Amino acid sequence: MPETRTGNIRGMKARVMFCVTSMVLGAAVLSGCTDDEKLAADAELARSQASKAAFDAKVSAAARAKANEAGDVPVLMYHRVVEKPSVPDDRTVEQFRAELERLATEGYVPVTAAEYVTGRINIPAGRHPVVLTLDDSSPSQLTLTANGEPDPKSAAGILREVASRHPGFRPVATYYVIRDLFQLHGGSEQRQALAWLANNGFEVGNHTKDHLDLSGKSQDEVTKQIAAGHSLITGLGAPAPITLALPYGNTPSKQQWAAKGSTGATSYSYSGVFRAGYTPAPSPFAARFDPLAIPRVRAGDNRGDCARFCSQGWLDHLKQNPADRYTSDGAPDTIAVPQFKAEEVNAKFRTKVLTYKPV
Repeated sequence: MPETRTGNIRGMKARVMFCVTSMVLGAAVLSGCTDDEKLAADAELARSQASKAAFDAKVSAAARAKANEAGDVPVLMYHRVVEKPSVPDDRTVEQFRAELERLATEGYVPVTAAEYVTGRINIPAGRHPVVLTLDDSSPSQLTLTANGEPDPKSAAGILREVASRHPGFRPVATYYVIRDLFQLHGGSEQRQALAWLANNGFEVGNHTKDHLDLSGKSQDEVTKQIAAGHSLITGLGAPAPITLALPYGNTPSKQQWAAKGSTGATSYSYSGVFRAGYTPAPSPFAARFDPLAIPRVRAGDNRGDCARFCSQGWLDHLKQNPADRYTSDGAPDTIAVPQFKAEEVNAKFRTKVLTYKPV
């Protein structure tokens, strides 16, 4: 009995396919179909037409947005945000605010490092992702006031203030912390700080416990430092880190040691490892994306070497060369690129690629 039922179903499918084909060629041929088969054929054709219309709409939307989801993403690296900088890596409150203002007005939307490396870049069409990273957990980056909110002059406070004036500019960033957690020495205060970050959409990433240069160190030394930073974060109740920023941007003798390891009761496995580089980072969908060696751009103005290698210089370049940067199509289920850039997408994502002809 089951075999007969299966045969009947197959026969119906075959006749429905004949009807669908006939409808494309001409409705008159449908005379050989039953009423049920005609209804099934009508439904199949309607679904096909709706699917094609939806696809065409996505292509049109990608073209209007000039989408390029294989383009470059600026991953910006900040340290202290202070009134009077004492080292080149410091930024003043005014400089930090001005750079955020520029990002907002030029169509950038902050995403966390974890969202970037895992490809969860869900931003509006025509917008560009930017990753804001803050190293070393300085109190200038996050100081909570008596009411539990960030100091307005801290990096977190400034970011939230700028976002409040620019709808769509997400107030999120990735904090790469070390043992001197915002110079808070009590476990309760440290827990509160990390909980505030996690509860407000920020990512807490690992920067090792002691901020030692890992280049030239043994595998055991590298693993112990990274694992200690990992357990520092999870021991204070924060989610397990998804990304790591290498101290001084220096890679261990083997890249894999930074991404995955275990010592004692602690093990870690990271989706992305960030260095201190001099260029924007590739799209996570690009064939040239290396999750174990992601470059970051140092925050800086247009003086000296910074004119070419720091944040202001690279933002100038991407503004002048918009085809180089990642531009979203607004649809998180597709990877939209101009037709001539299709080969730049990693082969493992090819089934999600949507191409369009630039106008």
